[in-house]
Amino acid sequence: MATKGKTIFITGGAGFIGTAVAKRLVADNKIVIYDNFHRNSLSGSDLEDHANVRVIKGSVLDLGKLKESIKKSHIVVHMAAIAGIDTVIKSPVTTMKVNMIGTYNLLEATMTLTKVDRVLYFSTSEVFGSYAYKLEEREPTHLRPVGEARWVYATSKLAGEHLIHSYYTELGLPVTSVRPFNIYGPGQVGEGAIHVFIKKAINDQAIEIHGDGDQIRSWCYIDDMVDAILLCLTKDEAIGEIFNIGNPRGTITILSLAEKIKHLANSKSKIAHVPKNYVDVELRVPSIEKAKTVLGFKPKVDLEEGIKRTIEWYRRNRK
Repeated sequence: MATKGKTIFITGGAGFIGTAVAKRLVADNKIVIYDNFHRNSLSGSDLEDHANVRVIKGSVLDLGKLKESIKKSHIVVHMAAIAGIDTVIKSPVTTMKVNMIGTYNLLEATMTLTKVDRVLYFSTSEVFGSYAYKLEEREPTHLRPVGEARWVYATSKLAGEHLIHSYYTELGLPVTSVRPFNIYGPGQVGEGAIHVFIKKAINDQAIEIHGDGDQIRSWCYIDDMVDAILLCLTKDEAIGEIFNIGNPRGTITILSLAEKIKHLANSKSKIAHVPKNYVDVELRVPSIEKAKTVLGFKPKVDLEEGIKRTIEWYRRNRK
């Protein structure tokens, strides 16, 4: 999985996954982090002052700045997006603009490069709709009803998948898309359940669960996600393909997840059930057979070990 001597341009690079990718690649490559810093996992990390890192504050809606910032890049990783159920419901227009127009701008900026080795696009497991049990990449995606704000994010991301694949088939851009399934781990910011539950648990605060907590998720540790990303960037077989990335062995209900976190953190938190006022994803478990076969991807960190590592990190970095 060697990537050396490259300039790697990462939109949304200050986010949770972007920062983890940059940390893995920074020793042997130049990293350009392009972000509006709405969410910031970069702050306080060793990357801020690293000689191989250039940080640019900018929006993917600014095509001119994208074209200027991306110059001389060899690899492009497009993670910038509006995400998180609360944010999406509050700002559907911004969600659609950033996730669709921003992706178009990124692709147009990439086309100005003399040569690009790979463009990696981050989609979402939500393109499968409310019920996704070990669905393979070629199985139908689902466009849910217009008016349900919950699905604005998935719709915008699916449009991005079609757009980026079109740049591959018509213009020859070497693209790969990934659909992450519930990534967690140290340094996460935003609305992810594990990171929210852990922060509550280590402070003995109530852990809130929407509804009965019978929603089912599969959780994938950040190190495994980064392994998959590096495989996507280096394997020629990945070009033109879409991959589900997750860990089916990390499958659990939301209620059981809260109870597990409470137990592993030795927490006094109470678990509180609160009304669910939005349409939810009830079942989300990936099939990763394609990633195993084509990429050689195999998640290594089980759920309990990953939660323990994450709890330890948040205890050390408690604010």
